[in-house]
Amino acid sequence: MLLAERDTPEGLLVSVCDAEDLGETFEGDGVSLTADPEFYDGEAADADAVTDALARCSVANLVGEESVGVAVEAGFVAEGNVLDLDGTRHAQYLRL
Repeated sequence: MLLAERDTPEGLLVSVCDAEDLGETFEGDGVSLTADPEFYDGEAADADAVTDALARCSVANLVGEESVGVAVEAGFVAEGNVLDLDGTRHAQYLRL
């Protein structure tokens, strides 16, 4: 997984993407998502690093089976809120 963290005025923004999905475009149910390298490329990370980043962030965007799976397993994203886009998964997390 690739993990990027950005400090914003609204808090920490985290993006997580399965490496094989980087640069790919996925579509489904009228939605199109490109895993843009400018946004999703980051450092290689394991599940513990991703979970730690999700625990600290205000907003997260996740693309890929493994990336979304870590967020679901750790309780940050409900399975019912995950989008299936052309064979991969996408989720967003927002802490209010």
